[in-house]
Amino acid sequence: MAIDISRLSEGVSQLLPPEISTEIWGVAQEESAVMRLARPYTVPGRGLTIPVITGDAQADWVGETDHKKVSNANMGVRQLTPYKMAVIEIFSKQFLRDVPALYEELARRLPSAIAKKFDSTVFGTTAPGSNFATLGAATAVKIGPHATNVKEGTWAGLVEAVGTVAAADGQLNGWAFSPQGKSLLLKQVDTTGRPLLAGSVGESATVPSLVGEPVLYTKGVYTAGTPNTIGFAGDWDSAIWGMVNGIEVSQSTEATIENGTISVTTSGDETVEIPNFVSLFGRNMFALLCEVEIGFQVHDISRFVKLTDATRT
Repeated sequence: MAIDISRLSEGVSQLLPPEISTEIWGVAQEESAVMRLARPYTVPGRGLTIPVITGDAQADWVGETDHKKVSNANMGVRQLTPYKMAVIEIFSKQFLRDVPALYEELARRLPSAIAKKFDSTVFGTTAPGSNFATLGAATAVKIGPHATNVKEGTWAGLVEAVGTVAAADGQLNGWAFSPQGKSLLLKQVDTTGRPLLAGSVGESATVPSLVGEPVLYTKGVYTAGTPNTIGFAGDWDSAIWGMVNGIEVSQSTEATIENGTISVTTSGDETVEIPNFVSLFGRNMFALLCEVEIGFQVHDISRFVKLTDATRT
């Protein structure tokens, strides 16, 4: 349950200068496939209403003196609402003493956590709120190798993905793959055993582009299942993301932090889980609260496809 406490509550104060917040956020953007592929917006705290064209006006041929056809574009709106993502990290006070070490540790640990959570949410099916779009329900396209026919294997699946997006009036202009998807791409060979999607093992240890469009890699894409989801692709010009103010970092030395649960055996020999509370003051520690308000929205989910490692038939 959320607790309504002011940011000016006792024991909470600003610790880090703005430049470290900017650095963390900049690296997070570099590590997030969604943030690099979709268009960024600056979003006010109350959110943003974005008009979208859902249908174009239709022109037609007419005779010299005939009445001209009237056709209007259809309009709609999308709500880009920022939702809060937060994490609390606990440190010893030696980190507070050795401030450069703290900065270095935060810059190393936080960007990946932020980027992975944002990407995994966008590429999943569970949103933090009703105005946050997710792509997990996009049309699935198999890109696993064909059992017997190389020509109908992974490459054919990639071409199918392009066609599926085009059929929804979109233009595929970017791919996002998990490390598992990268592995699948690199394993594909033609009938002579040569790499299908890279010039040679010596030239490249990755696949920088597919059908002329950029490929980005992120752990947040992968979802285990039968089959596994290993990538997404689509018309990223029709996707937007936005944040409010960037990352905010505050610290406390007096709070008692709930840090997971512990198992306790009752007098009746029953094992129950109870909150594990950590007293920062009592343990000579401090906690950093890092949070960001961020949102994601798409024009039309049918302009995206989910790529799986299912065997093509």
